[in-house]
Amino acid sequence: MKVHTIIVDDEVLSRRGLEIRTRELADFEIVAQCANGREALAAIQQYKPDLVFLDIQMPGMSGFEVLAHLPQESFPLVVFVTAYDQYAIQAFEARAVDYLLKPIDEQRFAEAVERVREHLRARSAAAQRDRLMQIIAEITGCGQLALDELLERGREALDGGRPEVLPIRQGRETVRVPVASIQWVDAAGDYMCIHAGGETHILRGTMKELEELLDPKLFQRVHRSTIVNLRLVRSLRAHMNGEYFLTLESGHELKLSRTYRDKIEYFLSGSTS
Repeated sequence: MKVHTIIVDDEVLSRRGLEIRTRELADFEIVAQCANGREALAAIQQYKPDLVFLDIQMPGMSGFEVLAHLPQESFPLVVFVTAYDQYAIQAFEARAVDYLLKPIDEQRFAEAVERVREHLRARSAAAQRDRLMQIIAEITGCGQLALDELLERGREALDGGRPEVLPIRQGRETVRVPVASIQWVDAAGDYMCIHAGGETHILRGTMKELEELLDPKLFQRVHRSTIVNLRLVRSLRAHMNGEYFLTLESGHELKLSRTYRDKIEYFLSGSTS
């Protein structure tokens, strides 16, 4: 079976170098090449690759932001292609599949490819996502406002009601995210990715804690690691294995697992209107 691969880099020569090296690998197949983060998101959603060679420093949307925007079901293995400074490279080396430092060395490329093969054999993409989310949170300073504090503040402010805004720390500032704008939330280890209004915010905490904070009439768990805004579900599609796929108004597709099949009634009864 081929390792379906996407190359993402805003530099033409860098993409070409990766293309030449990857095409020499009999068990790898390049399915797309992208020059920016927006193209990468669309290509990953379309092709659902096994692997992405991902540049970090790109104009408009960084490699970090690309990762943060991906639903868990679409998360591939990632090898960073970077000229990043040393402290970040050490973090990648400890937790990510691998990194390639520009200009790419032939031996390092071969080592990265072998690590990818090992990870695919171990089916560790989900575990890698958890590590990557932790890296992003550490480097960008996100997610430092604990959910127990949010719960306490929200309940105090609304006298037992549910908050209309989530204050989430982004670096040195706190962003007020309207709860109604949240499209879906997916978990990654000790962190959650809150997708709202076209942006992704990283928050430290558990799905159970967040469920206690959100209105169950509007937000429901559809997977052990996914909460969805019922009002933003556009369609529901059955799969032959008993699972369902939800398509949101934004076009993102999320899995509704068999464990949560009882939630289907929310979508079929029209209770979200």
